[in-house]
Amino acid sequence: MSKLRIVFMGTPDFAVSILDKVLQHHYNIVGVITAPDKQAGRGRKIQESAVKKYATEKNLTILQPTNLKSPEFQKQLEALNPNLQIVVAFRMLPKSVWNLPEHGTFNLHASLLPDYRGAAPINWAIINGETETGTTTFFLDDKIDTGEIILQNKTNIGKNETVGELHDKLMHLGGDLVIDTLRRIATDNIKTRKQAKDSNKLAYKIHTDTCKIDWHQTSKKIHNHIRGLNPYPAAWTTLTNNDETISAKIYDCEVVHESHQLKVGSIITDKKTIKIATLDGFIKINQIKLAGKKRMDTASLLNGYKFEDQAHVQ
Repeated sequence: MSKLRIVFMGTPDFAVSILDKVLQHHYNIVGVITAPDKQAGRGRKIQESAVKKYATEKNLTILQPTNLKSPEFQKQLEALNPNLQIVVAFRMLPKSVWNLPEHGTFNLHASLLPDYRGAAPINWAIINGETETGTTTFFLDDKIDTGEIILQNKTNIGKNETVGELHDKLMHLGGDLVIDTLRRIATDNIKTRKQAKDSNKLAYKIHTDTCKIDWHQTSKKIHNHIRGLNPYPAAWTTLTNNDETISAKIYDCEVVHESHQLKVGSIITDKKTIKIATLDGFIKINQIKLAGKKRMDTASLLNGYKFEDQAHVQ
């Protein structure tokens, strides 16, 4: 097989780790496609994607199209003369792009497809209480995350593992899978299998409403919800205390199996702990961020913040 000429497409840190691993194994990256620069923050400063920053350091050719279907971008991509493309945490590609290279375009997805197709597979695996997940490489087709599977690898999810921790684990696991996939493509030793058409486990995009805690769920489900959004974008709730109602983000917690007669959402505290009543026990809060305050552990918060007897969340 001819030497691989690879175009890499991606945007966040997860993609940077994969690109770095590909370069460490001396594959030829002829171009990098990433998101356009954008203004962000109070100062509206221009921010570059994590992939662009890394690609700039490595002196790689960078393209940042706003429209993947534009003739100008198509010409720029064709000029790179890729015979393979790798996609990691990018956006949906038109057929004219994914079908361009001789050896196709493959994607790295952070789940065991067909389960958790969509934008937030790592979050939803934890939120739904899964005990196992993994990464998948597959060739792109005209739908989202449905193409023929090349390779998969698996890993366990710890009962207290957060989405941040699982993200990093899958990032390294995915890097190994991409290298294995490249070796097989380079030696023409590739066998694929079709995905099952349907899965009831989806990974749709996380929105603000998704992150709101439902205290009428079981303690285990609430715990999974919180760790599945830690550290970003973080689970939140509405806190009422001293006639003040504010939002609070909860990052770390644990389940306490104790019977009680309290109303769901009631808060009980001592000098070091905060517990919130649920249907079947309590959620003990370990890290929290009240609106207008810094993220802190519970003991630090209680040093300067007092909960009244009627304080509650909803």
